[in-house]
Amino acid sequence: MPQLFRARANGIARLLVWGAPVLVLAVLAVSVMLPRSDFATGSGRALAQPVPFSHQHHVDGLGLDCRYCHDAVETSAFAGLPATEVCMTCHSQLWTEAEALAPVRASLASGEPLRWQRVNSLPDFTYFNHAIHVDKGVGCVTCHGPVEEMPLTWQAKPLTMGWCLECHRDPAPNLRPPDAVFRTDWTPPDDIHAVRAALMQELDIDPETMTDCYVCHR
Repeated sequence: MPQLFRARANGIARLLVWGAPVLVLAVLAVSVMLPRSDFATGSGRALAQPVPFSHQHHVDGLGLDCRYCHDAVETSAFAGLPATEVCMTCHSQLWTEAEALAPVRASLASGEPLRWQRVNSLPDFTYFNHAIHVDKGVGCVTCHGPVEEMPLTWQAKPLTMGWCLECHRDPAPNLRPPDAVFRTDWTPPDDIHAVRAALMQELDIDPETMTDCYVCHR
């Protein structure tokens, strides 16, 4: 009786038997890991801006407070982006002919606002309120990272649902006294655990309600 399969068919069969599960596992692993990767979340990526603004220079070098440029962060859901007039408060006197600042001068002359690219952006179906986080003692660096070290601003955190929920379930490790929220040089005191426990009580922070769907999806 003639042989139906050649000898190499055994090797092909083994490859299919062992390779198919490996391929399925690899696809599953990629599908789980890719949405959480920096490539998908944008973490660590600096966006091109109309002006190469350096937080490192303005915050660490000059000591500007976050609220000087982001003046709505304590009262609004949005932190606010600096108007051209805010930039020109200083740059009408300093670096008045700098080529990098030409878009700022053009914006002032035309009345057309600068089109800043939002670095930390959430999907439209997600509701986020800056003011409530600031009022509850969440420091800027918790979400925005060490901005005082950024010559160009990049997204420091993944901003995924899982990352947000991790804090909502246990916010205490990210809390600091309200007067330290905007400080980039703040160092936790030795009794920080007691301070955070007190803040949870004083600021009426209740993790039991912070993971309800309507908190972030309205």
